[in-house]
Amino acid sequence: MTVSPSITQLLDDVVDLARTAGDATLEWFQRPDLDVVAKADGSPVTVADRTAERTIRETLAQRYPNDAILGEEEGTSEGSSGRRWIIDPIDGTKAFVRGVPLYSTLVAVEDADGVAAGAIHLPALGETVFAGRGLGCFHDGNPTKVSSVSSLDEFVFSASGYDYFREDVLNRLRTSPMHLRTWGDAYGYALVATGRIEAMMDPIVCVWDLAPMMVIIPEAGGTFSDLAGHATHSSGNALATNGVRHEEILKIIAGG
Repeated sequence: MTVSPSITQLLDDVVDLARTAGDATLEWFQRPDLDVVAKADGSPVTVADRTAERTIRETLAQRYPNDAILGEEEGTSEGSSGRRWIIDPIDGTKAFVRGVPLYSTLVAVEDADGVAAGAIHLPALGETVFAGRGLGCFHDGNPTKVSSVSSLDEFVFSASGYDYFREDVLNRLRTSPMHLRTWGDAYGYALVATGRIEAMMDPIVCVWDLAPMMVIIPEAGGTFSDLAGHATHSSGNALATNGVRHEEILKIIAGG
């Protein structure tokens, strides 16, 4: 009889996988001879991306051989356990190839009840933000939570880049009371979860970019949704906030 792993065990493995694979990318970080290849969609990929994902997949094959896996670089591997691991070996590859230390390794695992555990590991910064369903959110092992800021004129709103925004949405954000910044990719969500900023938005994004946020942001006391207000990582867009003015920000974005 196979005993299903606890959320605590899954969280331990999520963090271990993210840290081990992420730290391995430092071998190539800021190397002048790093070879960068353009994928079919025009986005960059490196040997560091591929090696990090392969490291995670090989470990999962040993620890959870019946689990499904979805990774940015190698796609889907089917499983029979009812669990699926979601991997982004380097979130922020553009930052990585330019030697900017804000890239991350993302690992999450979902079961029949949704995302059970997730981690954002920032190798070049030496930081990890992680959470398990019902266990809380942690920053380098210490409990963490979103900020308590409630006034929009004190909100810091971040994004991976405003060139992805429709002009009407960008204009509404510009004229809102919020302060706009570009601490993007998963780093922005880590900042929300640790109370350092109040909101992070991505208008165009993939499942592997968002899976850990489904558990990290709520366990930190915040709100995570797509731009229609649904709690999902599958809509291709996302908003994470400290939860205080989430609906109001959605209305600003939508023009309502």
